[in-house]
Amino acid sequence: MKRIYLLFSVLCLIGCVNAQDRITEIKNRLSDKESGYVAVVAHRGDWRNYCENSLEAIQSCIDMGVDIVEIDLAQTKDGELILMHDRKLDRTTSGKGLVSDYTLAEIKEMRLRNAVNVVTEFEIPTLKEAMQLAQGKIMVNLDKADKYFGDVFRILEETGTVEQTILKSSRPYNELKKEMGEQLDQMIFMPVVHIRDTTTTEQLRQILEKQYPFYELVFQENGEKMVRSCKEALQGSSSLIWINSLWPSLCAGYSDDRALKNADETWGHLIGPLGARIVQTDRPARMIEYLATKHRRQVSMPQEIEKQTSSNVDAIPHRP
Repeated sequence: MKRIYLLFSVLCLIGCVNAQDRITEIKNRLSDKESGYVAVVAHRGDWRNYCENSLEAIQSCIDMGVDIVEIDLAQTKDGELILMHDRKLDRTTSGKGLVSDYTLAEIKEMRLRNAVNVVTEFEIPTLKEAMQLAQGKIMVNLDKADKYFGDVFRILEETGTVEQTILKSSRPYNELKKEMGEQLDQMIFMPVVHIRDTTTTEQLRQILEKQYPFYELVFQENGEKMVRSCKEALQGSSSLIWINSLWPSLCAGYSDDRALKNADETWGHLIGPLGARIVQTDRPARMIEYLATKHRRQVSMPQEIEKQTSSNVDAIPHRP
């Protein structure tokens, strides 16, 4: 009996180490600029097969080898953080009205709707439940986390997921730092850069010179020239370009839907001429398959990851 218990304990420990190695592996691959590896971000989880912002959608992303999952936050009447994109419950759940009008206990009685608006058996998860699931298995991009930062950080500490979490914001880093203090630097901060007609080269230069780990670039057709300039400016740095292929207005028309017709001219354009090393998509499985054909990643991340002889994790800093 003692042998069985000891074996079980060892297997659990090995599983934990391998899970942590997955985060290390993702960071190492991103920090190696010579590898050409492109990271895939699943928008709201694998929502085409499961409900958006659900535990099942996150687990599917883990299973298929997605590098980063993006999830959205909302706060209940009693101050609990849940996964929810909209302020209202109507579109994605069996409930009605504002999230903020219901307690967590009441929301747990509701069920999620799927992509064709059918009520399912799936529950609305809390942020804590989501981070417990993601711990050591997949990086997480938290949308709207800057609105609830104190509560968010407490949950990340409880679940041991601070360093695998990305906080993105359109607000300047210095402004956020005044509110969040040293805790902000323990996470990976990513500025969202909206390239508009009025954006100047000097404005971009000031943002890029701070050397954040990732830069999320949002642009329309007239901003593509500026994106190329960003690629050139970051050529000798460790910073990476993140582009969203979710819909046309985010990426000058090089969207997921267009990729279904011609992936080389869409996703290929984002990772080639525009220099994206991280792409957020609503079709993670298709993108992984495409990138594998271009030798920009494996079809899925192996279950057993060989230990690195030297770690490059520190090459992805948590602060500018």
